[in-house]
Amino acid sequence: MKLLKQLLVALTLVPVLVLASEGGFPLDRAPERSSELSSLQNGARLFVNYCLNCHSASLVRYNRLRDIGLSEDQIRENLLFAGDKVGDLMKTTMRDKDAKAWFGGVPPDLSVIIRAKASGEGSGADYVYTYLRTYHQDETRPTGWNNLAFPGVGMPNVLWELQGIRKAKFVEEKDPHEEGKTVHKFAGFDQITPGKLSTQEFDNEVADLVAFMGWMAEPIKAKREAIGVWVLLFLALLVFLTWRLNASFWREVK
Repeated sequence: MKLLKQLLVALTLVPVLVLASEGGFPLDRAPERSSELSSLQNGARLFVNYCLNCHSASLVRYNRLRDIGLSEDQIRENLLFAGDKVGDLMKTTMRDKDAKAWFGGVPPDLSVIIRAKASGEGSGADYVYTYLRTYHQDETRPTGWNNLAFPGVGMPNVLWELQGIRKAKFVEEKDPHEEGKTVHKFAGFDQITPGKLSTQEFDNEVADLVAFMGWMAEPIKAKREAIGVWVLLFLALLVFLTWRLNASFWREVK
């Protein structure tokens, strides 16, 4: 019952997130890595180190990571915080009161964020992949950061050490839909300070993180798809046998 309540709370945040992210920024296609265990394992490492400090994934237990090829010893030695157990849910230690004071609200649970952010403009993976890569420095914001995919975002850029600090460039252009009006158009980034990773390396790390978050949203997806293939093959065989049985029956009648 508790997990069901947490899921309902997470889903109630979706309309708010969607409304806040209606910036119309085009989404980049997230690389498909849902079946690559090395990518999922690296994504788990990134999630624990950079996301779990503020966000929970309370619908997933640490021992579920055995499904992506990690042993309990590896989970215990590399992914657990002090005091956590392998069978515990992936929860943050940050208190809701502190989160509201620091960020203006409680960070959403990320267990199903990939599925929740799917829309007609792209998949949830595309949105999160674009979102994590389009942070830029903005002194007008309380945290000093803004985001092209989520304008006015309250969350700071937790990956800034890897990506470096960038500023977004904008130009004024004539609005093609309304005469005499101009629009603010994105024109690229200026790299202010370098990060620990190159642009390609950073994009690769984000792709692994997004793949892991996608796996968290539906850990049994691969098994479900495999079962689905066998079900379809069985149904095809059943249809064939039924067709031949029907032909044999009516041949005797004639």
